[in-house]
Amino acid sequence: MKRFTVCCFSNKIHKNRNQNPDKKLREGMEISRKDNEEPEKQNNNVASIIGSDHRNVIVNHDFSSGMHSWHPNCCEAFVVTAESNVSHGVLDRSKSGSYIAVTNRKETWQGLEQDITSRVKPCCLYKVSATVAVSGPSQGLVEVMATLKLENGQSHTNYQFIAKTCVYKEKWVTLEGMFSLPSVPEKVVFYLEGPSPGIDLLIQSVTIHSESEPELDRVTAEDEANIVVNPNFEDGLNNWSGRSCKIVLHDSMADGKIVPDSGKVFASATERTQNWNGIQQEITGKVQRKRAYEATAVVRIYGNNVTTASVQATLWVQNPNQRDQYIGISTVQATDKEWVHLKGKFLLNGSASRVVIYVEGPPPGTDILLNSFTVKHAEKIPPSPPPSIENPAFGVNILTNSHLSDDTTNGWFPLGNCTLSVVEGSPRILPPMARDSLGPHEPLSGRYILATNRTQTWMGPAQMITDKLKLFLTYQISVWVKVGSGINSPQNVNVALGIDGQWVNGGQVEINDDRWHEIGGSFRVEKQPSKGLVYVQGPSSGIDLMVAGLQIFPVDRLARIKHLKRQCDKIRKRDFILKFSGVDSSKLSGATVRVRQIRNSFPVGTCISRSNIDNEDFVDFFLKNFNWAVFANELKWYWTEPEQGKLNYQDADDMLNLCSSNNIETRGHCIFWEVQATVQQWIQNMNQTDLNNAVQNRLTDLLNRYKGKFKHYDVNNEMLHGSFYQDKLGKDIRVNMFKTAHQLDPSATLFVNDYHVEDGCDPKSCPEKYTELILDLQEKGAPVGGIGIQGHIDSPVGPIVCSALDKLGILGLPIWFTEMDVSSVNEHIRADDLEVMMWEAFGHPAVEGIMLWGFWELFMSRDNSHLVNAEGDVNEAGKRFLAVKKDWLSHANGHVDQNGAFPFRGYNGNYAVEVITTSSTKVLKTFVVQKEDSSQVITVDLQGL
Repeated sequence: MKRFTVCCFSNKIHKNRNQNPDKKLREGMEISRKDNEEPEKQNNNVASIIGSDHRNVIVNHDFSSGMHSWHPNCCEAFVVTAESNVSHGVLDRSKSGSYIAVTNRKETWQGLEQDITSRVKPCCLYKVSATVAVSGPSQGLVEVMATLKLENGQSHTNYQFIAKTCVYKEKWVTLEGMFSLPSVPEKVVFYLEGPSPGIDLLIQSVTIHSESEPELDRVTAEDEANIVVNPNFEDGLNNWSGRSCKIVLHDSMADGKIVPDSGKVFASATERTQNWNGIQQEITGKVQRKRAYEATAVVRIYGNNVTTASVQATLWVQNPNQRDQYIGISTVQATDKEWVHLKGKFLLNGSASRVVIYVEGPPPGTDILLNSFTVKHAEKIPPSPPPSIENPAFGVNILTNSHLSDDTTNGWFPLGNCTLSVVEGSPRILPPMARDSLGPHEPLSGRYILATNRTQTWMGPAQMITDKLKLFLTYQISVWVKVGSGINSPQNVNVALGIDGQWVNGGQVEINDDRWHEIGGSFRVEKQPSKGLVYVQGPSSGIDLMVAGLQIFPVDRLARIKHLKRQCDKIRKRDFILKFSGVDSSKLSGATVRVRQIRNSFPVGTCISRSNIDNEDFVDFFLKNFNWAVFANELKWYWTEPEQGKLNYQDADDMLNLCSSNNIETRGHCIFWEVQATVQQWIQNMNQTDLNNAVQNRLTDLLNRYKGKFKHYDVNNEMLHGSFYQDKLGKDIRVNMFKTAHQLDPSATLFVNDYHVEDGCDPKSCPEKYTELILDLQEKGAPVGGIGIQGHIDSPVGPIVCSALDKLGILGLPIWFTEMDVSSVNEHIRADDLEVMMWEAFGHPAVEGIMLWGFWELFMSRDNSHLVNAEGDVNEAGKRFLAVKKDWLSHANGHVDQNGAFPFRGYNGNYAVEVITTSSTKVLKTFVVQKEDSSQVITVDLQGL
């Protein structure tokens, strides 16, 4: 094997790509070209090298002619053939054929290049595809990039990024991207680069094909933006096809009752036998990865006596490794009466070999009508400014006559035909959660509103609050409630708000006795209402309702966070003494000490999905800012075994490899999910014996496969909201799931996990019900080791969240927020919500970790909850998240005392300490403080100072 070497000079700085290239370096490159072959000879041999693919811009694309036309950039390269006695790890040689190994790389920008100046045209769109791998001392994912170097005589050299991909060690992957040049400079050089120094870059093939010619691109700006061809069917059904059904073009239907919403024609998908049948178009090569697109369609339905049905826009993506992915873009409720607009966004994280967009959804036999379909690059909407709220009046009740001080119901009115009266005998103190928010306050009057003659559950006392509401303030609700005698089943009592006809839950409680109960809840209004109403409702008709001391007041979040910071200083920080050794104490006396915390060990994790890790920008943010991960769907039973016996663990394996190679701990979510709607149909159809066997097989397969790899497992998700397995297999099945999981993997902490535990709005999952469930499991021998609170919360209020944590903390188990997210259109309010939740968790001694339920736009379970926009911009909520994490780092400055020690107070985690003696000698050391460390004295060896 002949090696090709190009000299490299140390003043080549790849990052500063606007500098003039070093003359000697350019000369070195030119010498290398002459050493290999003259340019004229290269051009003469182009046809023979390309072979039958004359469209390929790259010469010798598969290295079948050795290094012809290729040049290593300041490194070495050689061709590896099937006969070569060379191994690069686990690469499949039977599939590899010849490939280039680029080695002796001292810089990330060093790689392999080819001059393509004479073979590219201005204003053409070119698609790049390269099969690459890496070999050497890499850990985890490694980036490989495709780049253009554009030279114009003596002017600046410019670099144009094409694409990059993440590569696992010793596995071939495909790098794909596109580029276009408005004009062709004097020299265009294509090259591949990227891995860290010392890692070999392996290249199997490279192709660059023209996707469009300039003369074919003369279209209007609107048509150029839309990647769907023939979007309004002016050209009939060209470029459209049926997805396993028939499509027909119409100018009208139903005897002229259905006509186009716009244009002259529309299409229908008919003879549909499956929900997924519909109208489709292939858009392969027209969508770029990591770019956000917005799809808009005008749809309706027809036939089969169906008057309303869901219609969905979906993207089918086939990845280069043949892995199929289905991306739901948007869903709309369509009718047979009128056209409706379907609108949504999508983004491709990784490279795609095929992309098809289609509409689907209604029941078989119902036609989907499509009038138009556009897909354009999503417009970047600037963030809303921070809201300006004048005189927020924190802690001031906005209701009239809340205390009923004049013995009348002035300000109140009955909702419905019930009767209101004022009665003595209610509590005279505010409910606990309100006391925590209000601070000093007046006692209650002891009077309450009695609602009688109730003939509907929604009847009760009400009050208009339209003019009293201020936008973007978070309001806390607090009230004592009680129900009349004669109840024979639990009764739900709810504080509700009617905001322009929409029902908003302001807090709820379940009552099955004759005591007074506290309701604590919250809400926020983000759009000016024309009508705002608060009312108390809930017990069955005929049951009296009693309401005392209803309060609605805005909460001061800054004051709460100040309180929590003081709380964190008490419960999270510890007193330490740095004891310096290995040096004469006389050298240290009076030395300056600077302690800086590098990383807090408190777990802060996030949900990720398999497609996310194909996006190197996502991976970069993830690895920099989180130390735990949980998989969105890839470990759930319906994902790993969608059809009986057909197991898919590859997605989970890929994600686990990324996490383990970067020291990211993982939670296993989830082994089972108790809510029936999440259970595969093949499982629901089983008899009791087969289902019991399937459950045992699931436990054995999953827990044995990943033994010791997941720190936590959510054993049976959302048992307060579902009971599929318990109903089918009996009450003992839940306990047996925990017992068997513990036997199979004793190292994992086994969690219960549920939602709406912390916000006061769901009686099914209030802390009392959750405590009852956990105690029942433990009494029957289930090794419950942790409590999962999901944390999907709206308008969080600290004292309400803290109250739930206090009640659950009594059990003595570690509490984790397992799926935390907050939502607001205004990024600043979203940031406030997230800040509140993070500090509430960090400030409570029972909480041992936080998991966000994602952070990247278009990959969240809730709209307006992301921290990073689709194309990688960190928004205001993301900036606040980073700021809070920065606040969780301890720093201290001072001097070494006469005993050679330095005391400071800080959080657990990783630290750096710099010691500067009086003679200006410096030494930098690192140390780690673990939660388990009982000693408060940390010895730092300064030997050599």
